Amino acid sequence: MLLSLVLHTYSMRYVLPAAVMMGTAPTYVLAWGAWRLLSAVLPARFYREVDDRLYTIYQSMVLFFFENYTGVQVFIYGDLPKNKENVIYLSNHQCTVDWIIADMLAIRQNALGHVRYVLKDGLKWLPLYGWYFSQHGGVYVKRSAKFNEKEMREKLRAQMKAETPMYLVIFPEGTRYNPEIPKVIADSQSFAEKEGLAILKHVLTPRVKATHVAIDTMKDYLDAVYDVTVAYEGTVDHKGQRKLAPSMTEFLCKECPRVHIFIDRIELKDIPEEQMYMRRWLHERFEIKDK
Repeated sequence: MLLSLVLHTYSMRYVLPAAVMMGTAPTYVLAWGAWRLLSAVLPARFYREVDDRLYTIYQSMVLFFFENYTGVQVFIYGDLPKNKENVIYLSNHQCTVDWIIADMLAIRQNALGHVRYVLKDGLKWLPLYGWYFSQHGGVYVKRSAKFNEKEMREKLRAQMKAETPMYLVIFPEGTRYNPEIPKVIADSQSFAEKEGLAILKHVLTPRVKATHVAIDTMKDYLDAVYDVTVAYEGTVDHKGQRKLAPSMTEFLCKECPRVHIFIDRIELKDIPEEQMYMRRWLHERFEIKDK
């Protein structure tokens, strides 16, 4: 009985970080909401700086659990600058922990408060977080034919006009790579074949619209594009077949011993401006990720 109790307690080791993170979220939102009300009488730049500082405080607590509590080893390779920059962050997408990976890189550049996300439209209904991410500079977009380019450009231009530091995270695949949903992978590969693009095995065929709008709108505002590839150890079996990437709960339960993150810093001048050519360029970047 005692052994069963110990095993059960160990299996619930995600409860402490989850309780702290979720329990402090309402308090954080209330504090931020009070600050938001004061923004009507405060200089916009001062409001934004404090907003970024508040975001940094909360996300630093989140990162404490994901890096220190879990004991995960984080291996970073490539071109991550030490200084903060205005960037677009492009990454493959496998699980909910991918959002935390962006924070892991940003905090190493003292830019954690600058992280903003391009999110699929349905996430705006998340309690507390959905509305807050939009207020913090995030952009919600719809897929395919419903994608509103004008709306996204206007939101980004407003951020530039306010001189908002930009660490804009985009997952071009549009959804997570999940080996347990083979239809999504098959549809992605069929689309690539129809378009004459290389068929990818470990990532989905990237969508270019949001990436093109972001780069085209902010090309004179950005310092670079970060092309990021994330690999969680334990997601490939001995036969080379992909397994499901860890969920946030599994990650907090210390079921991912190592994360490997490769960053390729790309100058804007090396990226094609026309959407058609940028699409080819983006697919080539994902071919490299796939390998």
